[in-house]
Formats: sequence, structure tokens, C-alpha cells
Amino acid sequence: MASVARTVTSGPGPVRRAGNAVARATQRTSTAVVRRVRRHTHSGGAGESGLAKLIELHAVNSAGDMLITVALASTIFFSVPTGEARGRVALYLLVTMAPFALLAPVIGPLLDRIPHGRRAAMAMSMLARAILAWTMAGVVATAGLELYPAALGVLVASKAYGVVRSAVMPRLLPARTTLVKANSRVSLTGLLATAVAAPIGGLLHLIGPGVPLYGAFVVFVCGTLLSFSLPHKVDSAKGEARAELTSGEDGEPHRHLGRQWREKRPGLRSVGGPVLHALQANASLRALSGFLTLFLAFLLREHPLGGLSGPVSLGLVAVAAGTGNAFGTALGSWLRARGPERIIISALAAALAATCVAAAWYGVLTIAVVAAAAGIAQALGKLSLDALIQRDVPEEVRTSAFARSETALQLAWVIGGAIGIVLPLNGTLGMAVAAALVAVGFAFSVRGLMTGARRRATRPRTV
Repeated sequence: MASVARTVTSGPGPVRRAGNAVARATQRTSTAVVRRVRRHTHSGGAGESGLAKLIELHAVNSAGDMLITVALASTIFFSVPTGEARGRVALYLLVTMAPFALLAPVIGPLLDRIPHGRRAAMAMSMLARAILAWTMAGVVATAGLELYPAALGVLVASKAYGVVRSAVMPRLLPARTTLVKANSRVSLTGLLATAVAAPIGGLLHLIGPGVPLYGAFVVFVCGTLLSFSLPHKVDSAKGEARAELTSGEDGEPHRHLGRQWREKRPGLRSVGGPVLHALQANASLRALSGFLTLFLAFLLREHPLGGLSGPVSLGLVAVAAGTGNAFGTALGSWLRARGPERIIISALAAALAATCVAAAWYGVLTIAVVAAAAGIAQALGKLSLDALIQRDVPEEVRTSAFARSETALQLAWVIGGAIGIVLPLNGTLGMAVAAALVAVGFAFSVRGLMTGARRRATRPRTV
């Protein structure tokens, strides 16, 4: 009887049937997941407007960037002593700052001159990262200096994608959907893709240090193809002009176009008082993010929190920051840009309070609160800045305004990170410096934001 039972449950036939059953179950599960994801990305008219294509493209972009981050972090940070790692990251930031300083006045005008090539520009940023990821895969194990130019190219290409994505967003808005809500959907999808790609990158790294980069190569090749699936209207420049980011004496944006507009020297002084002050506030929050990212990475590696190990301390802070960012993004979508000036003021106040408390009582709880507060504040601040640009900047110049503001914010992150690199590894001192970064933004922006909010309250709501 035992032999009969074995023949029923074993052998080529049962094994083949069991394998087919597993394959069918896996296919049904993956199909159901894909269907649910597409239902989410295409909801609210996003499928008809083309926003769904951009959401899916951004998910691919975020996943590829995370795979590269995992590969580089293991090389320039975790695999070497702290002093040497700080030197390598400092070199990376030093090499990074000069190109971003040049990109700030260049990307916007360049994008203005090639409005009919936005899909191609996004595809080229994906293709460039695919090629660079393949190149870095061959040298990442040795972590030689030749790795840094390639990593710099990846960073610049990633920034170029972000600028173009912000520029095409207004073209893909569904009816009755605000820009802040659309940006929230895109950001949430990117966070989800990052959360999925991070453990996959870790598993690939166990196979070999270059394997995550080969994975990134495949992801970015797919992104290159997806870029051309965006609607043709993202390449349309009908009615657009170049933005000269200056403001009038009353704080209202200049809306002059044509020859007089073009003759003025471009700069990031403002396209109106509220947008200027919102950009200043966001720059301080972005500098805070860069500072906390690098300072806490090195601090917690040498001095873990409350008896925890270094990796556990870093993981706790990373989870708190990611949760805060996701919560802030979801909250921004729910608020739908109601009173963006007041939202930015609240975000600044919360970040300032959290960093001041952490400076006074440095510990596990306060550092986790700082990380979460910084994530929430950065997400809410960026979504509110987008809402103000949509509200106050004429459609004819909105593309250029997005390009310039995005580049300025990235430069602020690099500056904050550089401060975190050179600062001594003292938790109380670090939190005091973090509070100072937020306080500077608070001092420069809050009065103007409050004035703009009061002025706006006397007018009919348009957002």
C-alpha cells in the first residue's frame, strides 16, 4: 500500500501537475497585482489624460535609482572605515556641487529651447543611467576614483529627469485634479517602488557588488522605452515662454513676456513673493534633509542610539524618515493645496521644534521624531511649493519656473550634506546645527508667507 501511495503522490505526472498548478497560481497572483496597480494609476481620469504613463515611468525611475544607491552605498560607505568613508562622500559631494551650480542657470533655459523634445530628454536621461550603471558594475568592487565620474553622471541624469518630469506634469493633469494632488500620486508611487527595490537590491548585492547595477541597467532600459509611451502633448510648447524669475515691488510676479522679458537677466529671485518665500523655506528643509542623511549616517555608525547596533540605529532612522515622507505626501494629497503658505509655515515650525527638542534631549526617541518630522515637512513643503507655482506662475512660463526651482532645491540638499560631512560627530551639536538650518529658512520666509496668505484670503480662491 505504501508503494501505491508513493506512485500517486510522486513521479513525473504529479510533479508536472504540481508545477503547472504553482505556475498558474503565480501567474494569477501577478496578473491580479498588475491589474490592481494599473487600476490605481489609471483612476481619477489619469488613464485618459496620460498621467498614468508618467506615474508608471516615475516608478521605474525610482526603482532604478534605488538599485544604484544600494550598490554605491555599500562601496563608498559601509565597506570602508568611517574616516575614509567620510572622505569619499566628501569627494562625491565636492564633484557634485560644481555641476549643480552650473545646471541651476542652464537646465531651465535649455528646457525652454527644446520644448518639443521632452519625451526624448526623459528617454536620454534613462539611457544615460543605463549605460553608466553597466559601466560602474565593472569597477564598483574596487571602488576606484573612476567610479566617481560615472556616479556624478548618474546624479546629473537623474536630476535632468526630475526637472523634465516637473515640467510636463501640468500638461497631463486630469480634469478637476490639482497639481499638488497629481504630484502626491506620483511621489507615493515612487516611494512604493523604492521600498520594493531596496530589498531586491540588497539580495542582488549578496550575489555580487555589481549585480544591483546590472539590475539597474535593465530597469533603465525599460524606462527608456516607456518614456516614448507618454502622450505627444508633453512635447507641445503651445503658449509657453521663458520664465525670468524676478518679482515686482508689491511681491506679485512679473507677467511680462516677449522682448522686454527676454532682455532681463534670469535668476532665482522670484516669480512672485509667495513663490520666492516658499522656495526659500523649501531650500532650508531640503538642506536639513541632506544634512540629516549624511550626518546621522556617520554619527550612528560610530555612536549607535541607546545601546542599539549601528545598522539597527540607521534602520530605525531610515524607517522613521520614510514613514514621515509617505505620511506627508498622503497628507498633502488630502489637503489639496488649501492654504499652501500656511502649510509651509506649519511644516517649518514642526521641523524647527523637533530639531530644537533633539538638541536639548538627544536620544533614540527624539532622533526618530526629527527624522519623521523632516520627512513630513519636506513632503508637505514641496507639494505646497508646487501648488504655489501652479497658482501664481502664468502657464506660459510655468515650465521654466519648475526647472529652476527643482535645480535650486537639489543644490540646497548638496550644501546641507556637505555641512553634515565636515561637522564633528557629536549628536547634540549636530541637532543644534540642524535647528539652525531650519531657523534660517524660517526667518527669511515666514513673514512673506504670512503676508501672502493674508493677501490671498481677501481674494476669491482659485486653487
